[in-house]
Amino acid sequence: MTRNPGVPRLLRRLNDRSALELLLSVGPLTRAELGERTGLSKVTAGQLLARLEERGLVEVAGERASGRGPSAALYGVVPSSAHVAGLEVLPDAITVGVADITGRVVVEVVVDPAGGGDPVAAVHEAVQRACASAQITLSRLRSFVIGTRGVVDPRTGDMRFSYDLPAWHTGVLASLRRTLGASVTIENDVNLVALAEHSYGAAAGQDDFVVIWAGIGQGLGVMLGGRLHRGITGGAGEIGWLPVPGEPLPADVSRPQSGSYQRLVGQEALAGLAREHGVTGSSPTSSPGSLVADLIRTAVARGRGGFLDAVADRLAVAVAAVTVVLDPGLIVLAGDVGRAGGDELAARVERAVAKVCPTRPRVVTTGVTGNPVLRGALVAALEEAREQVFSDTV
Repeated sequence: MTRNPGVPRLLRRLNDRSALELLLSVGPLTRAELGERTGLSKVTAGQLLARLEERGLVEVAGERASGRGPSAALYGVVPSSAHVAGLEVLPDAITVGVADITGRVVVEVVVDPAGGGDPVAAVHEAVQRACASAQITLSRLRSFVIGTRGVVDPRTGDMRFSYDLPAWHTGVLASLRRTLGASVTIENDVNLVALAEHSYGAAAGQDDFVVIWAGIGQGLGVMLGGRLHRGITGGAGEIGWLPVPGEPLPADVSRPQSGSYQRLVGQEALAGLAREHGVTGSSPTSSPGSLVADLIRTAVARGRGGFLDAVADRLAVAVAAVTVVLDPGLIVLAGDVGRAGGDELAARVERAVAKVCPTRPRVVTTGVTGNPVLRGALVAALEEAREQVFSDTV
């Protein structure tokens, strides 16, 4: 009989990967518990743990008391075996989060990009500051995922363009990889929000859903079959350009605020809508984005249903358009507007959509705490790092 000498090695690698993922998801386990959950014998589970311990990937993390006999050693993944970085890049700030291989965020820093003329230098400085705060060297970072408001070419992974970040253009990815290493990925910010919602938020366990980001700009993150849908050119989700009856079509697509749907639900439009309904916020000196969020929070707190219904009717235009094309079943409202409106606004949007759409999707508010772009970037970075680390154990 001809035997394939690669099979035992492949099986060990698969078993190692399965064990590591299990230890990450359920926490430290004894050798016997690991064997029971993976279907491996105690002997094989012991050999597996010894191999992973020798590679520095698992360690004894405590003991499990036993009613009879000695306590059993608990094995867990070594947190410091690898680290990753997630970034959100905005015109006026770069936020960097560093997490260990278990997903625990060890540091988060915000750095002024100092004009943003040299994106590579700005990102490099921000990452170095984060590493210094985390007390690790840059070489310990196995993966970098950068979230921006721009359009990313899904074929090359490079930037196509960004209205807010003109220095982020074709060629920036290669420059970043020369500076930080080959494991740099650039991703659209709302796509990263969708990853965060899928892992930690309102869409956890759902493989088909849409995130509608309502804020200074409007965006859409689409998850179908558990995978992000980016479109051929990376332009899927640019709903600010959605044509809307009653709103003028853009005469110049280089002006991001000129899209029909952007005109309908942008900051100026919603601020004007608030004035029409006599809604005033508690922080009139806020920035445009936070001002509209403040107006919506005030309306929720004071029961200003007329204004909230008017906002919901406008948001429902995009929700209905997406629903009749994709029928995702679940819509997550995110961004400043979605977070400020909470469950109250989400319920009103759901009712508004039901009036104009033959299928009625469930509309919920974001379930991600903290910075959703950063959390999504870390989700993507951890997936990449674990693929590297956990696939090379034999």
